[in-house]
Amino acid sequence: MRQLQDSVWQRRGVSWLWDGEALGKVAMASEAWSLREFLIAAEDWPDELPSNSGNTLVVGGLEGCLDLLSPAQAEEWLGSTMKDALLSFQSAYEGAAALVFWLPSGAGRITINSATDAVGWRCAAPHSHEQIDFGRVLWGEAREYPQEIVLREGSKAAGLFHLRIT
Repeated sequence: MRQLQDSVWQRRGVSWLWDGEALGKVAMASEAWSLREFLIAAEDWPDELPSNSGNTLVVGGLEGCLDLLSPAQAEEWLGSTMKDALLSFQSAYEGAAALVFWLPSGAGRITINSATDAVGWRCAAPHSHEQIDFGRVLWGEAREYPQEIVLREGSKAAGLFHLRIT
């Protein structure tokens, strides 16, 4: 998977972050929205976003929601409700804003197949032996676009970035 050291993820696209330093580059904790607030706003987006000088929306709670669902339910919900909200966000801001999902345990839960760049989500107990195919469900296998966010040369991935989901 290609790495991204550029700051474009802070102003555009959709990112899934698990690094606290990276999160601090775009928002203060008090500016983050709950997943519920995000889904409600999908029907009427505000003119200005709460973070990064109005350029970024940080959303927390996605991993908790995924953990409460069975893998089949989570995959269905991601592919319908969440994807619809992501597409609504992109459309409302015409690709000129960043949507960031804060996944505190993402480093251990996001899996990337180095041979195919397929991205998965490792489920929580009692389904910890299963994975959700994040890439297929959310970005339809457009593997040439997701990139690993790195903050500096040689550092571990801080998250994943996708410029535009279709």
